[in-house]
Amino acid sequence: MIRIFAALCILVLLAVQPAEAGLFDKNPASASAIPPVGAPMSFADLADTLSPAVVNISSTKKMDMSEGQAVPIMPDLPPGSPFEEFFKNYQNRNPLENPEGPMEAPVTSLGSGFIIDAAKGLVVTNNHVIKDADEVRVTLADNTILDAEILGRDEKTDLALLKIKNGTHKLTAVSFGDSDKMRVGDWVLAIGNPFGLGGTVTAGIISARKRDINAGPYDDFIQTDASINRGNSGGPMFDLKGEVIGINTAIYSPTGGSVGIGFAVPSNLAKPVIDQLIQYGKTRRGWLGVKIQTVTEEIAESFGLKGVHGALVASVTPKGPAEESKIQAGDIILEFNGQKLDAMRQLPRIVAETPIGTKVPVKIWREGKEIRLEAKVGELEKAEETGLVETAQNPEGETASKTTEIASLGVTTAAISPALRQVYNIPDDVNGVVITTVKTGSDAMLKGLSAGDVIIEANQQEIKDVAALTSVVADVQKQGKNSLLLLVDQAGQGDVRFVAVKFTPAKKDKK
Repeated sequence: MIRIFAALCILVLLAVQPAEAGLFDKNPASASAIPPVGAPMSFADLADTLSPAVVNISSTKKMDMSEGQAVPIMPDLPPGSPFEEFFKNYQNRNPLENPEGPMEAPVTSLGSGFIIDAAKGLVVTNNHVIKDADEVRVTLADNTILDAEILGRDEKTDLALLKIKNGTHKLTAVSFGDSDKMRVGDWVLAIGNPFGLGGTVTAGIISARKRDINAGPYDDFIQTDASINRGNSGGPMFDLKGEVIGINTAIYSPTGGSVGIGFAVPSNLAKPVIDQLIQYGKTRRGWLGVKIQTVTEEIAESFGLKGVHGALVASVTPKGPAEESKIQAGDIILEFNGQKLDAMRQLPRIVAETPIGTKVPVKIWREGKEIRLEAKVGELEKAEETGLVETAQNPEGETASKTTEIASLGVTTAAISPALRQVYNIPDDVNGVVITTVKTGSDAMLKGLSAGDVIIEANQQEIKDVAALTSVVADVQKQGKNSLLLLVDQAGQGDVRFVAVKFTPAKKDKK
């Protein structure tokens, strides 16, 4: 009986051994190499198809070396001296003096780009790649080098359009996709020329959308963790369909190399700009003629607006489209041309993309109710040329004039005197109360108020002197409100904005 049981155990072991051996024979690495559901097995086919449309760009700028620049001069040697030939050869390699005029030293910039029209040889890149360039060359994927000319550029979105001077060389083009359809977590492919190494492919995902990195007035960047380095600028970011959904433009890098935070201009922002550069050789953006600011919770409460949305009009440009359409300072623009404004920063882009001369509906919030107006969109570039769009300057200086502290606002104020106008450079047509000091740590300081700012209105009431301001402060506090809405001329330079300042609670005496 014991022998029979032992024989059965041996048979069971023999039967199990092959199956168990098969399990251990498997390579663990092969299991971990299987991509997750929805991920491509490989980007190789996509890279093969798209790479011919991506070009490397080198731009050269010639710099004149001034006569005052210290350079070694060839010594005065006797004819036939053994050192004469040596110094001539050295001068040919490293020009030390130029009797015919100022010397020119080339400065080279390297970047990337991509072809959008094979027949016309049109290439898109970043403006900073070819800025101030005297010569531009593109290198194709097969290492063919061709000259190119700059057709147009746009500094506000950092985009430029080139045209390859091509003979019979066959080009490959790619097309723009819809960047608005991209979601955080979607795969993307970047192809470019990092550090001048040539065609390099990197992959990653979309890390975030609608990033504002203070690069320009229309910031709406796509953030990605695909490796982007110096030289990738101007190169395309593709989706898995092989369409360009972004133009790689900037990186965040404390080290100078990729740390997994790159930014690309969305295709839906870039395409209208490129279309205008093709048609006009420059941009022609819509213009409304207002200075706007963010609607905060305090500002929304002060205006009786439910919810934090829209764009608050701080000032209106004289003779601009907004003034002609009766838009006023203190209005909150809720909708423009049928598009709702969830945030202030949406308005500049919506207006810019609206055709010039178009009459559009505008919904505003004024005096506690919605009002509908109609505005005719102007041209931003024309307004800049004629000086309608100006940049404010910030003055410096302090004053020792008689002042009044308003503790609940965290500011010290004074009546505007001729001396204060001179100290803070306040124009004669600006009236109100000037801020002389702002208390450290106060809400006024956090909101950006500083010495030299002029309070024009408080609680939408005109302020002519300090007494009027203190009276309004007392009235608003009696109403139980937590903040006071001020209209401030920033440092007296015409940069007018609304500021909602929270009251500082009065200190209670200890008993």
